[in-house]
Amino acid sequence: MAKATRIGLDEVICHFAALEDPRSEINLRHPLASVVVIALMAVLAGAGGPTAIAKWALMNAELLRGLLPLPQGIPRKDVFRRVLATLQPEAFQACYKNWLASLRDKAAATTRIDQPVLAIDGKTSRRSHDRSKGLGALHAVSVWASEYGLSLGQVATEEKSNEITAIPVLLTLVDIRGAIITIDAMGTQTAIAKQIIDGKADYVLALKGNQETLHDAVIAYVNEQLETDFANCGARRHVTKEKGHGREEIRHYVHMPVPQNLVGASRWQGLLTIGVAMLTCLREGKETMDVRYFISSLPLGVQRFAHAVRAHWGIENTCHWSLDITYREDESRIREKHLRENFAWLNRFTLSLLKQHPGKDSLIMKRRCCGWNNDFLLQTLTGSGS
Repeated sequence: MAKATRIGLDEVICHFAALEDPRSEINLRHPLASVVVIALMAVLAGAGGPTAIAKWALMNAELLRGLLPLPQGIPRKDVFRRVLATLQPEAFQACYKNWLASLRDKAAATTRIDQPVLAIDGKTSRRSHDRSKGLGALHAVSVWASEYGLSLGQVATEEKSNEITAIPVLLTLVDIRGAIITIDAMGTQTAIAKQIIDGKADYVLALKGNQETLHDAVIAYVNEQLETDFANCGARRHVTKEKGHGREEIRHYVHMPVPQNLVGASRWQGLLTIGVAMLTCLREGKETMDVRYFISSLPLGVQRFAHAVRAHWGIENTCHWSLDITYREDESRIREKHLRENFAWLNRFTLSLLKQHPGKDSLIMKRRCCGWNNDFLLQTLTGSGS
């Protein structure tokens, strides 16, 4: 076990070999890769900041000395803070590219899904602002591979409205070939649709008032087809029913070809179909309804469209929710620009590692187990338990 673990950590360390060290020469007492790997291990075990990382490292000094090059002993908290606060987030995230590629290949082989849904959405860390320094709350836009349970990339902004400029950058950081990209209405832009098609992927984009002309045209067309129960437009339909948590939910999906005379359709590269998702929710005798409209480059196929719509919600239900509940990210008071961005990425990447572990325990319990048991921690870090 010890030999296999050491080989695994050697493979982990190698991912950071090319990472440029931001420290001055007089502060190079501890190898950069060792500092980063300790931070990863500590975050998996429950650490939420540099002080907690240093405390965890000190309490596990014997383990770490046997696994990592530490010629000057265990780093202090100032080392972890300085490294994570000065590393360029883009360079730090780039180190995980090959690691993520191997995790993605393994997940694809396990799930047998060759056209994954990559959901793009933003999340605000509400307590990360610093008004005295004019620093707004961190808003991280990320890509979540819903079926794989992997966070594939992140771009940080200080405003939700900046998602429009963050998404094109994010799409260049991730291999999107063959995937279905789903984005909320804010990211429904012609340039983004073109970038997705140019990247050899498909899109399912939500429509709202920010694309008023197209949104109104789709609504009008759908309402027109409703009068004949979609009999004359080549539509396909799919219905799901779910009960639980004191409510009953019925979802109607309708997927249809884009009509030739749809106003504004010619501006959208690759556009082939439009879709509607209608949710009816019955709770305590009260009924509520929600209707959402989409444009897509997918060919006609309502079940694939429905799956993409549902999978997009996974970034909220399994990624953002887990970051708040398992990592308490919304309560984080880290307010240094690079430090909070790098920590947000550590949270997302370690969440991905926890999701890959085959155990049936909750994510909260798996993270606790990482803190309680070093073998479980190393299995999760290296993937040797999956």
